[in-house]
Amino acid sequence: MRQIMKRVIPVIIALLLIVVVGAVGFGGKLWDKYSYSKERADLNEHFGVTGNRLAIILQDEMIEEQAVITGESVYFDIDTIHSYLNEGFYVDPVEQKLLYTTADDTVTVLFGGKGYEDKNGSHGTEYTICYMEGDKLYVAADYVKLFTNYSYSQFDLHLQLYTEWGVVQTYQIAKNTQLRELGGIKSPILRDLVKGETVELLEQMDTWSKVKTSDSIIGYVENKRLTNLDTDVETPVTDYVPAEYTSVLMEGKVNLGFHAIGGAGGNDTLDSMLAEGKGINVIAPTWFSLTDNEGSFRSFASEQYISKAHNKGIQVWGVWDNFNYKNESGADVSSYQVLSSTTIRQRLVQNIVATALELGLDGINIDFEGLTEDVGTHYVQFLKELSVQCRSNELVLSVDNYVPFQFNNFYRLDIQGQIADYVVIMGYDEHWHGCGNPGSVASIEYVSNGLDRTLDQVPAQKVVNALPFYTIVWKTEGTTVTDQYVTLNNVADYLKRVNATPEWDEVTCQNYAEWQEGDALCQIWVEDEESIKVKLNVMSNKNIGGVAVWRLGYGTPGAWELVRTFAGT
Repeated sequence: MRQIMKRVIPVIIALLLIVVVGAVGFGGKLWDKYSYSKERADLNEHFGVTGNRLAIILQDEMIEEQAVITGESVYFDIDTIHSYLNEGFYVDPVEQKLLYTTADDTVTVLFGGKGYEDKNGSHGTEYTICYMEGDKLYVAADYVKLFTNYSYSQFDLHLQLYTEWGVVQTYQIAKNTQLRELGGIKSPILRDLVKGETVELLEQMDTWSKVKTSDSIIGYVENKRLTNLDTDVETPVTDYVPAEYTSVLMEGKVNLGFHAIGGAGGNDTLDSMLAEGKGINVIAPTWFSLTDNEGSFRSFASEQYISKAHNKGIQVWGVWDNFNYKNESGADVSSYQVLSSTTIRQRLVQNIVATALELGLDGINIDFEGLTEDVGTHYVQFLKELSVQCRSNELVLSVDNYVPFQFNNFYRLDIQGQIADYVVIMGYDEHWHGCGNPGSVASIEYVSNGLDRTLDQVPAQKVVNALPFYTIVWKTEGTTVTDQYVTLNNVADYLKRVNATPEWDEVTCQNYAEWQEGDALCQIWVEDEESIKVKLNVMSNKNIGGVAVWRLGYGTPGAWELVRTFAGT
């Protein structure tokens, strides 16, 4: 028996050792699985910053863009400012100027300068306002705040930015714990949380919640460590109070007739044009056109013309365009070169306003067509600077625009709706001379939808829709398409001459006719009193600010009477 025990005891001991070792191993695994990790996150890596860079927390999310700390000042690159804070800053890299135009002034900063210029003179700053680094312009956060309602708080590795304020939910920390990168006890620790500390609740899940600390570190904490759910009303920042964009609006609706003048002799046709366009309260002669890349313009203006119009109670808004002289002479006039140079652009603005005041014009109409997207920013800055001068001199500023689509959004109707007195939509050219694609000049869907898109961006009382008092005859022979204009006052005779009888088309709300001339198919979507009446009804239902007509000399008494009735003039 003793010998048996001697043999059994070692076996039992071995088995016990195996059990103990197994238990220890299993317990270790359980410990590894259920114990809280003490690993701490590398905050530089977490925020993705090196050197003098600072991560940006915008509202409750970290954005891709970063700020720069230079000396004691924080800077944003201009693209970040445009994207998130204020798109109004204008950069002229050639003249090394940063501009900001308000309702009543244009403020100018030279790159690298510690000060800015406005209408009241020079103002110094303790910091460099902006500087170039590589191909990027950096602007001081404090300077941006002079024109923008936003707040920022600076921490070691990041900034907290707020541009919106509302009601947030908060919790208190019930027991000392940790804020982790992700929801889970094995996730690295971002920072310790102490009992009684308040955190903002961003997202609540089953066992963990996404929160933001008072120093704007966003991470996760266990729900069991949260207590005392509450709400907090954030206080908006209102440091910047912008000047009011006042408008010079007419009493009642605008009833504008464009007067196409190709030379000084064209002014002699004023009486006949006013006799035709009975009821108009604004006439817009096409007097001024850019002649070179220095911002010069030619003028057919006549003070006698203006005086005669005024005696009939009609305002005169002189039209400045960027194409007539170029088309007439073949001159190389680049809208980009004129508008992208601050010196040339501002000289043009001063000369336009000085000319208008000297002549006694009531308003200025800008008709810059054919612009490409790269000109857009400069064109908008031109309109802003011009609006300041018009506003201070009580000149009406109206701007002509294509029917808005995604591809011409750079004309920025939203900004025009703020800075201009009237936004004129040229409600035609759905199909245009030379496009090679027969169709209506202005179908009712094209007009109505274009006005809807405009009204999404421009106050209704500022919107003026321009009607086409013309149409196009299209001739298709094989693959060749040619076209010719026919004016409203000639279309009936034209159809009679070609022996065509149009029929009403409910889709376009126009009379349509087609006929053969030899092997050619001729088509016309007629603009006449019937089609004009439908357009005016749509305009009336949308309660817009007025009507314009392209152009005087093209209309019929019936069509003009419809326009007068719409405008109430």
